[in-house]
Amino acid sequence: MYDHIGLKVRDLDASIKFYTAALAPLGHVLCSRDDSGAGFGPKDAPALWLHLSDAAKGGAHVAFRATDHDAVKAFHAGGLKAGGRDNGGAGPRADYSPTYYAAFLIDPDGNNIEAVCA
Repeated sequence: MYDHIGLKVRDLDASIKFYTAALAPLGHVLCSRDDSGAGFGPKDAPALWLHLSDAAKGGAHVAFRATDHDAVKAFHAGGLKAGGRDNGGAGPRADYSPTYYAAFLIDPDGNNIEAVCA
């Protein structure tokens, strides 16, 4: 549905560490980086852009598709190890739909980041 998303971040290195670890199980990699930002997505097709900014306040919600439950679990574990905070471990979310399986993390800037397979 979207072409790309941009998030403001206060610490580019910490954010790159977090997103590299959390998104690897979902098939996304660091595609681009310079002193002012970084882009993640499938190889050669970045769709998540991080922009260095002192004004970063968090509050966004971004959900990434996962291929299966194991990828959701690996997203959550990798993100925690890379500095993310737990916002809901991997598991079913029957209140969303009978087959909704997701995990949630808070990134270094306070954004709610989700991996989901349904």
